[in-house]
Amino acid sequence: MNWKRTMMLLIVVALTLPAFAQVRGALGKLKQQAQDVISGDAALSQDEVGAGLKEALDLGVGEAVSFLSAENGYLGSSYKIMVPEEAQNVISRLKNVPGFGDVEQKLEEKMNRAAELAVAKAKPIFVDAIKQLSFQDAMSLLMGDKDAATRYLERTTTQSLTDAFLPIIQQSLDEVGAREYWRTAVTAYNRIPLVQKTNPELDQHVTGKALTGLFGLVEVKELEIRDNPALRTSELLRKVFSKQD
Repeated sequence: MNWKRTMMLLIVVALTLPAFAQVRGALGKLKQQAQDVISGDAALSQDEVGAGLKEALDLGVGEAVSFLSAENGYLGSSYKIMVPEEAQNVISRLKNVPGFGDVEQKLEEKMNRAAELAVAKAKPIFVDAIKQLSFQDAMSLLMGDKDAATRYLERTTTQSLTDAFLPIIQQSLDEVGAREYWRTAVTAYNRIPLVQKTNPELDQHVTGKALTGLFGLVEVKELEIRDNPALRTSELLRKVFSKQD
């Protein structure tokens, strides 16, 4: 009779194991939910993630604009805009022409001054672009690479920002006399015997480099917020970015 009781016991165990597994799974879920409530993750919605990322980008753009629009923001930093490569031939030949020995230094100063003026005037454009972002994939951005939000902003706004930024750059270049100075330099160059006539434009070059510098600094600010909890200056930032810690 012992073998019958043993068989019955094995059958009972076999039937109840799945139930125990389900109970254990349910308890595990309850435990995770409790931990989520404690940490605040349970209340973290996609809208909050999107709002948090936008706030981080707002903060990053604001700090980047303040830094780059200050005097020497571009000129005296690692974001300095250099003379375009296609202009180097003009500059090298003009160094021997009276009055143009320091053409590269003067041109770089004027280009960077123009960028500093443009960034200050263009801040509302960047802020509006951030507000228009649709973060349908907000959680993937939050949990993605540490520069994911900046790259998303760069991909989705660069062309519209360039279109809006270019006339500001042109105006700023004119305010500091950069385009007039460059036209004078090119005219002097084209008078040199046997040179190939040229007329490199500054507008697109300065616009592109100014935006590259701005996005580069926004990326730095995003990394700081992601890596340093002390820089999360609002409850929303603390709540959202704690998810990726």
